[in-house]
Amino acid sequence: MTLFLRAAVVSGLVTLAIGTSLAVGPTDTAGWDAKAAANYLDARAEWWATWPNAARDQGTYCMSCHTTLPYAIARPALRVALGEREPSAAEAKIFGNLLTRARNWRDIEPWYPDQTRGIPKTSESRAIESVMNALLIVRRDASTGQLSEDARTALDVMWKLQMKTGPNSGAWTWLNFNYEPWESPNSPYFGASLAALAVGSAPGAYASAPEIQQNLKALRGYFNREHGKVALHNQLMGLWVSGRVPDLLTEQQRQSTIDAAFALQQSDGGWSTSSLGSYKRVDDTPNDTRSDGYASALATLALLEAGVAGTDPHVVKGLDWLRRNQDRTTGRWTATSLNKQRDPESDTGKFMSDAATAYAVLALTYQR
Repeated sequence: MTLFLRAAVVSGLVTLAIGTSLAVGPTDTAGWDAKAAANYLDARAEWWATWPNAARDQGTYCMSCHTTLPYAIARPALRVALGEREPSAAEAKIFGNLLTRARNWRDIEPWYPDQTRGIPKTSESRAIESVMNALLIVRRDASTGQLSEDARTALDVMWKLQMKTGPNSGAWTWLNFNYEPWESPNSPYFGASLAALAVGSAPGAYASAPEIQQNLKALRGYFNREHGKVALHNQLMGLWVSGRVPDLLTEQQRQSTIDAAFALQQSDGGWSTSSLGSYKRVDDTPNDTRSDGYASALATLALLEAGVAGTDPHVVKGLDWLRRNQDRTTGRWTATSLNKQRDPESDTGKFMSDAATAYAVLALTYQR
């Protein structure tokens, strides 16, 4: 990374720390160890950046729905909670990699080219990366009140790849490796939720810009058609972002998802990821039905973002479960694979825990 780019990344990430919160001020970290969570997430991001399987064109590496994307969204909130003045080395590296790829969009190979991975992996890769680029650059810009040129370019690329026809019209084609819950035939709704989060996080009244209203109309149409058809996992993603994009969901859709989440909360106050959809492992091993960090964090965060009061018993119990169930030795919250039984201490076995830890941070640092 050049000296100029490194300086730009550090400056931008300092901004991102504020941009992820809805209010600026001290964060209550009572009952959980924010420093341990930061150490865990930093180490996992550093590992991903050096993992040979993640390496891509021109010395870059791919982003991931389970490790680096949630890391990049959540880590700035930890910086605020810990009073850190600068981004961690892992943060700067992740964002620098993203900017390198976003600025060289036309010349850099997709994450999974058709030539080596088969059709339609190029279009899937381009779409998913365009949404991630837009989301993370926009969130960096959120506290400045003004979109950067990088953000405008990334958003323009994202809209150009929005589907115009077919069952996913209004959404984006998404990577499908038959890996639940983020890279499967069921994942376009998840991707559309991230795109909506990008729009809803953009400063400068971007969501009201005349030039994107047809795109937003198509996106709202997709949510209106599909919300009731998708698994609760995806519905919770839509609930999370619905408060940031007006009329993304109807009031009936929002309430139905809230009621479904309430109904699946377990007696200990948490949620189980396996209960959020119809998931079957390829090795025929049973999915874990106990409360886990990922489902408990996502459900609690979505309820808070949807306007459910922090004093509501379901939210109180969800936050309490998160505070009680952090592994204080490693700093992480745990969750297990929906796809097959994995060694929870292996690097791939930690993917669900990476997401669980990032979402737990978002829920525990949430400020309305």
